[in-house]
Amino acid sequence: MKSLKLIAPAALLTLCALWLLLCPRAHSQSTVTTPAPSDAQASFSTVKSLAGEWEGPVSTDPPMQGMSDNGPVHISLRITSRGNAVVHEMQTSGTPLDPAKYDHPVTMFYLDGDHLTLVHYCDAGNRPRMVARKSPGSQTVEFDFADLSGDNQNGHMHHVVLTAIDADHHTEDWTYMMPNNQPVHAHFTLHRVK
Repeated sequence: MKSLKLIAPAALLTLCALWLLLCPRAHSQSTVTTPAPSDAQASFSTVKSLAGEWEGPVSTDPPMQGMSDNGPVHISLRITSRGNAVVHEMQTSGTPLDPAKYDHPVTMFYLDGDHLTLVHYCDAGNRPRMVARKSPGSQTVEFDFADLSGDNQNGHMHHVVLTAIDADHHTEDWTYMMPNNQPVHAHFTLHRVK
């Protein structure tokens, strides 16, 4: 019996040594490297960093009656769909959420493969889709027009630029293409509402 007590630990030690020799990956130190985010993922992270409530003035070029004299704009950015989309909602500050009476466009940002894409649900009744340019390491995300669903009789949103300045400030530049192909540029200077 005494010899069995000595043989069992020796046999176990032999099996462990054999296992280590036959399975080198099991005992080697493996380093898990996380691939660097793609340009689209990095840009989406920039958009996500803007989640929250924002307010600020808007200026237009050329000047548009009713745009900048209605007071500041309120913008809400919300991460949704388990982090797979960002909802951007825009309205004049202090107005109720009444889509029949007030402008209240909604924009969705999402990754589509290796592209950051937006779809703008416009008060003009159409849905332009835009794709972000590659801008590695930048706090600016710029979107170019890709295509349009719906009627273009009243024009469409054509270009968007979001620039994160710091945790509490960002700018947005939206270019609307009028039916006569004349652009109207709106610039928003926004601060986070706490």
